[in-house]
Amino acid sequence: MHRRASLVLLNTLSLSRLPLAAAFIAVSDLRVRALLVVVAAATDFLDGWIARHRGLATRLGALIDPVADRAFMVTAFIVCLLDGLIDPVELTLLLLRDIGTAIGFIVARLRPDMRAVELKARMLGKIVTTLQLAVLLCVLLYPPLVRPLVALVAMLSLASVVDYSRAVWRQRQRRELPPSSRLPHGPTGAPMESVRE
Repeated sequence: MHRRASLVLLNTLSLSRLPLAAAFIAVSDLRVRALLVVVAAATDFLDGWIARHRGLATRLGALIDPVADRAFMVTAFIVCLLDGLIDPVELTLLLLRDIGTAIGFIVARLRPDMRAVELKARMLGKIVTTLQLAVLLCVLLYPPLVRPLVALVAMLSLASVVDYSRAVWRQRQRRELPPSSRLPHGPTGAPMESVRE
């Protein structure tokens, strides 16, 4: 029962970023918006830390957490675009990683041979998320840093998409065949040694 209550609390903490996104739309004061960004970042760090250190990581939580993150981040950037704080090119560059991973997720779910692949967060992706939060704070509080940070986010986003795609592909290949069937079999049915070129 205690574990179930803890999981509900963790998922609620993750989902709290959805009302924070709504609040970001509702308020116009830049400092209040910056505070909402800090609170969203704190909930993201806290739910991840608790899940790892208390052994509460679940597949549902691993799905809810990034969806809530993306919902907050994308909402905040679109609001900044509509308010004229960033331009469409900057928005596109900031969301490169999100667009790439969304496409990858859809492809992985549509292909039967990839449905069993577990989609896990990668370190580069976490760095990009951190930098996106930094960009958001700079958009709201210190605009001169926005352009160089956007360029950095764009470069790391491309690297993140490549890294994520390679990780998913390697996992798919490992799941494709059981270890015993990867070696060719001889006439007696015994596995033969593989030959390296």
